Amino acid sequence: MSKSKIEWTDMTWNPVRGCVKVSPGCKRCYAQTFAERWRGVPNHPYEHGFDLCRVPEKLLEPFTWARPRTIFVNSMSDLFQDGVPDEYIADVVDVMATANWHTYQVLTKRGERLQELLSGSLSFVAEHSHIWWGVSVEDRKFGLPRIKLLRETPAGLRFLSVEPLLEDLGTVDLTGIDWVIVGGESGPGARPMARDWVTSIRDQCSDAGVPFFFKQWGGTNKKMTGRRLDGRTHDRMPRRGVRDPVALPERRALAAALGRSHDRWR
Repeated sequence: MSKSKIEWTDMTWNPVRGCVKVSPGCKRCYAQTFAERWRGVPNHPYEHGFDLCRVPEKLLEPFTWARPRTIFVNSMSDLFQDGVPDEYIADVVDVMATANWHTYQVLTKRGERLQELLSGSLSFVAEHSHIWWGVSVEDRKFGLPRIKLLRETPAGLRFLSVEPLLEDLGTVDLTGIDWVIVGGESGPGARPMARDWVTSIRDQCSDAGVPFFFKQWGGTNKKMTGRRLDGRTHDRMPRRGVRDPVALPERRALAAALGRSHDRWR
């Protein structure tokens, strides 16, 4: 887990690394760009670039943090991609369910598998308020169907990450959606995002009473373009539960109850 520069979260936690591209939103994946810089560097976490791999030594990381955090799960991967076994996903979810003083943000482009597992073997966590389940939405063809899948998925909190926004989405059915993030693509070759695409979603969120978070305009220099829309930032988020810090002995006991080693705390 590491402190994140992503505006809508505190920390990132990556028990899986690497991914396989599935849609236009993946074209200029920031995670792939970062990981491939380190391919071939011995003993680096990304020695194998963006190849998919499980990182079991990271599974218990949330237990090392006593103070409640908001955690983006798998910022460098997608937990629900085909190459991750159901059993491993269940291990990750067990940690989130047990280390419940944190808030977890789980984002995927694989809405079908998310729906299947939360309706089945993972249904015991579907309604947990401290685990937020979201899908990426980049365009009409690939993104809008994911919203429908998410809406039909049992979940205590559902959110959309509309980033990178690649076209006007038109009218978006926000029924059952609890939070919307919007952002433009950034970095060399970034595809442009029009202002009216953003304001359309903002206004629809306002009409539906859904918190709206504007992350960035993006572009080749995202620091220059910033994240102000109509003269101000938009930072609304769902309400997070207030939880007290958890002492080390209790965290050790909870980790041990999962049947995994907690030698890292000795």
